Amino acid sequence: MNALGTHLLLELKQCNPHHLDDLDYIKDAMVGAAQAVGAQIIGQSFHRFNPQGITGVLAIAESHLSIHTWPEYGYAAADIFTCGTSFQPKDAAQLIIDKLESKDPSMQIIRRGIEAPAPVTSS
Repeated sequence: MNALGTHLLLELKQCNPHHLDDLDYIKDAMVGAAQAVGAQIIGQSFHRFNPQGITGVLAIAESHLSIHTWPEYGYAAADIFTCGTSFQPKDAAQLIIDKLESKDPSMQIIRRGIEAPAPVTSS
């Protein structure tokens, strides 16, 4: 069976809390990861909350990367969804893990849009 896309869900625990509350750092980490793996960025939106935390989304031609941070817990939730084979989402995930200095990362991989084999027809 073929899948239309791959969706990685990242649980990033024990991250550097200073990075998680730095809008420019988070934006640079996400954009840098996308660029490093060859994703084509077509849009982006990042926001810092008061008193803390950041949310951000990168729209890419292949789908999206997103992140939500909780500096007070040293935690970030990120996801990478890609259609096609133009880059390996695990490579982008590892770059984000490294930039946030997560000491306890985990990753769940979900195959999206799984196509069943075509039905067999008889004549």
